[in-house]
Amino acid sequence: MNPTELLQKVSESLGSTASVKSVFGDPIHANGRTVVPVAKVAYGFGGGAGGARAGVQTGQGEGGGGGGGVRALPAGALEITDGGTRFIPFIEVRWLVIAFTAGMAVGRLALPRWRR
Repeated sequence: MNPTELLQKVSESLGSTASVKSVFGDPIHANGRTVVPVAKVAYGFGGGAGGARAGVQTGQGEGGGGGGGVRALPAGALEITDGGTRFIPFIEVRWLVIAFTAGMAVGRLALPRWRR
């Protein structure tokens, strides 16, 4: 399989999973509101191939490989009402805790030097 065919096969495989449902979930209707879950979806793929150089006596070897992946993370939700539409982001508390802790550590290290 040549590199072009390999990349085409990998991209077709990942492309078959790309759909509106990958990003927007099924709407939920309740109490006059419609809530649509939203996700961040990232696709990645790559491949490579190689062969023997011309004039090398070791033979005519060829090789190749490829792969890909998909990552989906919840991003938030769209809330649709008669009064309008708004996006409600999902906040990852873990990252807020890490940022707060890092800020406190930097502050404790910098404060004694600043007082001098």
